[in-house]
Amino acid sequence: MYTRRVWLRVFLQGRPVSIEIRALLVLGLTLMIPAVALRVPAFADDATPAELLAKANEAFTERFLKERMEEVISCYEAVLPHLDLLPVQSQGFVLNRLSQSYYELTTFSEGNTPENRDLFEKGKAYGFQSLKLNPGFAEWEEKDLKEAIGFVIDPAALLWAANNWGALFRYNPLEGMMNVGKVKAMYERCIEVEEGYWGGSSHNALGALLVTTPDFLGGDLEQGRKHLEHAIELDETYLENHVVYAQYWGFTYDLFGNIDGIRDRGLIERELDFVLAAPIEDWPFWNREAKKEAEILLATIKEFLP
Repeated sequence: MYTRRVWLRVFLQGRPVSIEIRALLVLGLTLMIPAVALRVPAFADDATPAELLAKANEAFTERFLKERMEEVISCYEAVLPHLDLLPVQSQGFVLNRLSQSYYELTTFSEGNTPENRDLFEKGKAYGFQSLKLNPGFAEWEEKDLKEAIGFVIDPAALLWAANNWGALFRYNPLEGMMNVGKVKAMYERCIEVEEGYWGGSSHNALGALLVTTPDFLGGDLEQGRKHLEHAIELDETYLENHVVYAQYWGFTYDLFGNIDGIRDRGLIERELDFVLAAPIEDWPFWNREAKKEAEILLATIKEFLP
């Protein structure tokens, strides 16, 4: 899912790549103020939560268009004043979609901007608000986050909260060093709860993290490779799995998470050629994103050839 010219695509897919990898709290009403100027669709004053959700869900299928992505966020945020009236499962659905959509909205920019940082912060906040819906999490969050994560049974809340949090490490590397183990634990719990969620994204995210994280911070090259390969086994039609495998196993990295060489050129070309030839199928947003990333990575190979 991801990662875009900074240290932490390691934590996830989704950040387009260049030669450098691209790389709590309920905020109440402040969460309804967009971090960037969104195009807000006109809603009838008496629009019901059900009507707003229907509009959001319709736009979600076409969120590879920026205006539709902005509509997704605006519609779901318009539901927030009514959130407490919804069943807990529906509350989590809305919050998870917002966490995911703010993360994905960053793919429309060049990356590493203050605006993107604000988007990741909002995505993380929505993700943690969703995590708090799981009984036990709120009680343990401040005492022991890893213990709190064990109470969570919602894979979407775990994945998107972790993705946003990991992406923020680029902006504060010291925080990244201190909290990489917590993000790792969130991916591991997501795998325990539902390893196939979102095309096996928790496996490709954890694999990327393990490959690029130094040993003394919990990195593990071989375990990382196994997670990257297992993500493809779970869903080869989710093209981000192939991109992340090529990016993180095909290339080598320095201690700061930057590409510094090529480990397996044949693997890179094989996986990325597959991505470019494959149909969009069931992943309209992320498979389009994967094709963009594949072209960038193939061009990156040339920078390391003699």
